[in-house]
Parts: sequence; C-alpha cells; structure tokens
Amino acid sequence: MPSLSHSGIGGGGGSGYRGGAMAAALVLLLPFLFPTLFTPFSHALPSVLSEWNAPKPRHSRLLKSALQRETSDREQAELWMPLAQQQLKPCVQFASTSSLPEKSNGYIQVFLDGGLNQQRMGICDAVAVAKILNATLVIPHLEVNPVWKDSSTFMDIFDVDHFINILKDDIKIVKELPEEYFWSTREYYATAIRATRVKTAPVHASANWYIENVLPLLQSYGIAAIAPFSHRLAFDNMPNEIQRLRCKVNFQALTFVPHIKSLGHDLVTRLRYSPTQVNKKATGKFVVLHLRFDKDMAAHSACDFGGGKAEKLALAKYRQVIWQGRVLNSQFTDEELRSRGRCPLTPEEIGLLLAALGFDNSTRLYLASHKVYGGEARISTLRSMFPLMEDKKSLASSEERAQIQGKASLLAALDYYVSMHSDIFISASPGNMHNAVVGHRTYENMKTIRPNMGLLGQLFLNKSLIWTEFEEAVMQGHKSRQGQLRLRKPRQSIYTYPAPDCMCSNA
Repeated sequence: MPSLSHSGIGGGGGSGYRGGAMAAALVLLLPFLFPTLFTPFSHALPSVLSEWNAPKPRHSRLLKSALQRETSDREQAELWMPLAQQQLKPCVQFASTSSLPEKSNGYIQVFLDGGLNQQRMGICDAVAVAKILNATLVIPHLEVNPVWKDSSTFMDIFDVDHFINILKDDIKIVKELPEEYFWSTREYYATAIRATRVKTAPVHASANWYIENVLPLLQSYGIAAIAPFSHRLAFDNMPNEIQRLRCKVNFQALTFVPHIKSLGHDLVTRLRYSPTQVNKKATGKFVVLHLRFDKDMAAHSACDFGGGKAEKLALAKYRQVIWQGRVLNSQFTDEELRSRGRCPLTPEEIGLLLAALGFDNSTRLYLASHKVYGGEARISTLRSMFPLMEDKKSLASSEERAQIQGKASLLAALDYYVSMHSDIFISASPGNMHNAVVGHRTYENMKTIRPNMGLLGQLFLNKSLIWTEFEEAVMQGHKSRQGQLRLRKPRQSIYTYPAPDCMCSNA
C-alpha cells in the first residue's frame, strides 16, 4: 500500500496534519466499510474505486495520429488476404491404429479445474490416459470455477453424443458410472484420503508413470479417480498413436452443443452481412480481438495501467488477498516489465497495434472478452478508433443472451466459435484462450496475429516516437507473426503448436 504524507502550509500545519491523518485512516478503512470494492472474486463489474480516476489515454500523440489515419485499397487487400497454403495440412482422418480391446481394465475419472480452454486440454489428455491404460473413461467432471462461479457440466458445453461416437473406435466412454460404483463422487474424494484417488500425478507425467502408478489401482479396485489432473500428461516422448488421439479429440471430437453453435452462427452472419448506422454497406469481413484484461490479470502482472493512486490501491489490495503479497515479477519496475513484454496490453494499446497493422474505422471488430477491468472508461479509447466494434451483448438479443447469461463457460464457448469463424484473430495477451484458438487456427491454416509483446513494450515506453516510426516498427515486427506454421519445440503444448504431431504433408 502506498504511504500517505502531509505537509502543513503556513500556520495550518496542526489542523492539516489531523486532516491528513483522518484521510489516511479513511483509506485504510475502505476495505472494511465497502468490502465489495475489494472482493477478490468480483468480476461482474469493475470496482467503483478503480473508476474514481478514469484512466486517460497514455499515448496521446500516437492516438491522435491513429484516429486520422487512412489506408489504401491495396493495403486493405493485403491485410485481409488469407494465408498461403503451407507445407503441412490437417490430416483428413485420425483413424485408430489399434483395435479396441474387448475387456477394459476399469474406469477412469478425472476432475478438471480452470476455465473452459484449460478444461478442454484436460479432456484431451484424459482420453489419452484412458487409451494408455486401456480404461473406460467416465465423462470428465468440470469443477466449479472459484472465480466465475460457473457450474456448467461437460454436457452443458460439449455435444456428448458426438464426442462418444467420434472416439468409439479408440476408447470406451460412459456418461455415468455403473451402480456398483455409485459411491465414487467428487464429494466422496473431498472428505478424506481415499485409496482409489490419485493425488500425486506430477505435472507432465509420462505414459510409464500412469502404467506404474494408476494401472495397479484399476486392477485392484476397478476404478481410479485422478485429481488434480490439469497438465498431468507430458507432450514429449509419447507414442505417435497417443499424440494423434489427442489431436483427434481436440479438433474432431470436441464440438459445442447445438444451441451454442446456432447462436454462434447467427452472430457470425450478423458480423458479415448486417450493415450498421456508421457503415451502410457490410464488407463481409471481420476480426476477433480477444481482450484479456480482467482485474485478476492486471493485479498479477504487477504493472501500472494509468488509473492513478486509487487503482494502485485497489490492485495492491487484490494482490494481498489473492496472491498473499507474492506477485510475479514484482521485484521489477513498471518500465522493466514493459521492456520485457510482461505487461498485458491495455485496450488503448491493442487499438494502436491494430491501427498500425492497417485496420481502420471501417473495420468490423468483435470483442471476445468476459469483463474488462475499468469497464467502458477503459474501453472508450479503443471504441473511438473502431466504432464498428461489437460483442455478445450488442449482437445478440436479450432472449438469445438469456440462454447463456451468468455461464462463463458458455460465454467463452460462444467467443471460441466466433473466433474460429473470423477472417483474422488477435489476442491482446497470452493465456489459455489465446493458446487454444491460436493452435486450432494454425491447424486450419487461418490468419492469426500474435502480438510481439517485447517489441510493443519498448515502443510504448518511447514517448518521443511519431506515428510513422511506430507504424513501420509494428509492421516489420509482425510480418512473421500472422499464422505462419511454427513447429512444436520440446516441452511446448501440442494444443498450441499442433505441427507436426497433428498434421500431415501437403505434398
């Protein structure tokens, strides 16, 4: 918490000191007098405290030029041009290369935490583990997210019958356990140490680890429950059959429930073909911006976002409650963090990036985001650059939104669907949504811009930079970051870098 000081002027030093002390005491008491301002898991709306000092544009010179920019028809044509075909392409069919044994070794349960996209990766890994152990997979249990308070189940989000049918030749899957295992519930494992629960699976465990540590449980009890499970299967030194199976789950088996796909299709149609008051003629093209700038991320980054002392106080309190004072990279100054590309881009900064890349005020922009820290006050600068910006609320009717209201996983699923059907996708900051969509679009050879965080951090620190210099640096720094194929390196995720494991020769 920043220190408060007061210096008296003239003969009023005593009363000034008392006034300063009272003000300081009031600030210290704010979390107790108004607890909702500091509630750690309050993402429904940005806190009132953070909006007392609405953030002003931090890059006024660049912003002024961005608002006045014009792009030629040639530049627009190049901007929206699809990616050229590359050396690898999606494998047409992930056929099972081994027969399904008649007898299963038992039932595997997994309990997945995190948000939708982290759970998605966990589901793929769960199928792979079931294959490794020749076990029957119980439809994965999705934990209630402690931040979003969402209790959506697998069947609420994904088409379970499609999932089972696509994988029927690879593993056995059941929606529910047989009656004899009725006792094996999440509540059962939460109350005591249980012989059938596996708590010790290391991060990125090998296939042999599961054979040595989980298979004996299956053989003894007929069932094993693995929790926690996220990131519990290695990406390296896996049989090709297991790698291809993970790809098959991610790109073929996991599809959203019909009402999400239907609503997603309607939103995409409205983005492509519906004229607006500003632009009477729809262009048919749109870009999705995943703006990951919530309070949790802002606090964890330890960066300064221009909201003044009130915002610093709110974020400091949030860090104290959530991270117990331990914040990643907190030993560095804001300038050091930015120069290393470790600060998430604000709506203003991502808008300047888009403008420098050639997007203009005629661009149809879909904002894929749950809640933005600072609310409309923080988004207003981005909106001034892109007046045709839309989101779920502006595109969907109240009746359509009612189907998914308050369900963070379904809202994320809708954003994922729209992102996969856009002409271009760009994410303001790395994260699970970024990783999942970038990987999926790479697999489908779709244009995806990955911000060069280190370059942008250094550019935004240079306050003397003029627009032409900024624009040229951005263009040069992103030429090779627009979806070009990048082969997965050791320890990297197969879901972010699907080549070469999930792809075949394009010859």
